[in-house]
Amino acid sequence: MASPEPPSSRYAGRRRSRTGQPKLKHPPGRRKSSDKQQAQLGANLVAPIAKLRLQNISAWERKFGAKNTGKISAYSETHQRSHNPKSQPQQAPLHRIIVVWIVLIVSGLGLAWNLYRLQVVRGPVLEGRAKQQQAVTLRPYVPRRPIVDRNNNILAIDRPAYTLYAHPKLFKTSKQEVATKLSPLLGRSVEDLEKLFNKTESGIRLENSLLEEVADRIVALRVDGLELLPHYSRLYPQQELAADIVGYVDMDHIGQAGVERSQQNLLERSIKAVRLSRTGNGAIMPDYAPVGVMNTDDLRLQLTVDSRLQRATRSALKEKIAQFQAKRGTAIVMDARDGSLLAMVSEPSYDPNHYSKYNVELFKNWALTDLYEPGSTFKPLNVAIALETGAISPDSTFVDNGLIRVAGWPIKNAEGGGQGRLTIAQILQVSSNVGMVQIVQQLKPSVYYGWLERLGLGQAVETDLPFETSSHLKSQEEFTSLPIEPATASFGQGFSITPLQLAQLHGAIANGGKLVSPHVVRGLFDSKGQMHWQPTLAAPRPIFSPKTSQTVLEMMETVVSKGTGINAQIPGYRIAGKTGTAQKANSTGGYSANAKITSFVGILSVDSPRYVVVAVVDEPKGRVFGSTVAAPIVKSIMESLIAIEQIPPSRKGIGDRGERGSGGAGE
Repeated sequence: MASPEPPSSRYAGRRRSRTGQPKLKHPPGRRKSSDKQQAQLGANLVAPIAKLRLQNISAWERKFGAKNTGKISAYSETHQRSHNPKSQPQQAPLHRIIVVWIVLIVSGLGLAWNLYRLQVVRGPVLEGRAKQQQAVTLRPYVPRRPIVDRNNNILAIDRPAYTLYAHPKLFKTSKQEVATKLSPLLGRSVEDLEKLFNKTESGIRLENSLLEEVADRIVALRVDGLELLPHYSRLYPQQELAADIVGYVDMDHIGQAGVERSQQNLLERSIKAVRLSRTGNGAIMPDYAPVGVMNTDDLRLQLTVDSRLQRATRSALKEKIAQFQAKRGTAIVMDARDGSLLAMVSEPSYDPNHYSKYNVELFKNWALTDLYEPGSTFKPLNVAIALETGAISPDSTFVDNGLIRVAGWPIKNAEGGGQGRLTIAQILQVSSNVGMVQIVQQLKPSVYYGWLERLGLGQAVETDLPFETSSHLKSQEEFTSLPIEPATASFGQGFSITPLQLAQLHGAIANGGKLVSPHVVRGLFDSKGQMHWQPTLAAPRPIFSPKTSQTVLEMMETVVSKGTGINAQIPGYRIAGKTGTAQKANSTGGYSANAKITSFVGILSVDSPRYVVVAVVDEPKGRVFGSTVAAPIVKSIMESLIAIEQIPPSRKGIGDRGERGSGGAGE
């Protein structure tokens, strides 16, 4: 084995390699060199490569300059490190690999559990929250159905309107200048508007229901600080005409009186709430709206009321109220065949377009909410009870001496004085209280009381209008144990009913003896006149026989032709009627000496009875009776009814049936 070269000889060999190729000698027969020889051999092989690299670097410097040699050097250093076995990373220990895998597995299991918890365990809850965030529930506003009379004249309808708000802090001009511009449009003084502007800096509501044309004029002013919010407002084009029947809605569009209240479900169109999706910024996505969500029907609520007759009735009533300076009055026209009301008026009334300006007492229709003692207008019903029970006959007679005592109580006629012997018809003609007491005395008190209950006294009238009040009747024990109670009830005192119930009871005389349900709703009709809904009315309830009803009707005819109802005569027509003048009961007990309620009930016509007309006037001033105050009202209403319904004259007119009476001794 050859000895290794000294270090000097190795470095000399490297220096020689830069100038010439090294000569490698392999001794023959030696198959393997020692480690040192192999190391020197590797160094000898690297030397030419290094020399070549230096030559290339020199050429690069000559071409590109010395600035870029740093990059080459860096590259060479990196290359050297990459080929240096000592610079290679050593393999990680096994325990570190195990730890890493454990961490990864635990993290994966935790992630899987969290996904299971969110997707499965809490999935329904999170899904519900997501739907709440991504969807919005809307109930599209749909106008209320219109209300029309029987001839399709509009009584109530929704219209676009605007609420006007003022924000003075946004005014670019003075408050006085803004008030001056708004004053003629709002119908308010400049001073009032300025006071409102000075109350607060924002959110002042000036008007609640401005019409579109007014809102357009306000927009044209181009005044900063004014805000118009659109909405629907209920319009009552007939104003006071049918307020007692139609009623009104409040600011929330909820009915508060009349059919607006009682028929709320019919007037509100059935549009269900819908859920719509929305984008991330809250915008509604209309593509997801259900098909037909905004489709509405053209149905309208039709009433039995005739606006022409309603107007004539109101005019006749207001005239007499003004003439006699009365407190109030009411008038009713009812079709006795089915109970449909053609007119119902209460005075004073109100304009439902501006209901907030009126006393709340006016919102109730006192024709069906307030009780009063009917007086002599109830006498024909007592006669019908006596005839139906067989206690009297149409030919029965009684002596009227002007005074009768019952259990020590004196009962007189309204005008005093006796009338002698009277038939049943004559008792009604002159409205004899004494004669009526004798008629009712033919009945047992218990039987009479049972008939009053059968007529509906003590109960409320079934009707489709709100706030109906039950009539008042004393207890059976009190009524039957005190003889004075049946006696006073014979001429309409001691119990109380509503004007509407009086019309219903007389309807039984007009239609052959049946009690019908007074109503104003005819049904839901479309624009083509086709009916889509009709109210279900209670079946007429038989009370009197047709014979009894016709007998009493003919007796009532003599009241108009010969008795106290002569002021209700209409030439050529057979009118049946009955006057009433009752003292008003005091709240403290007893009766008022001055306050009276005058009334008249008429039936048109006797040969073909169909229409019942009632007029009641509360506390007229002066020397007043039902014949002078209420009877002319009924006559005027019937004349309008004849013209509107084109009712032909009777086959036998009043002028052909004997002399006129001079008026009764009392009413």
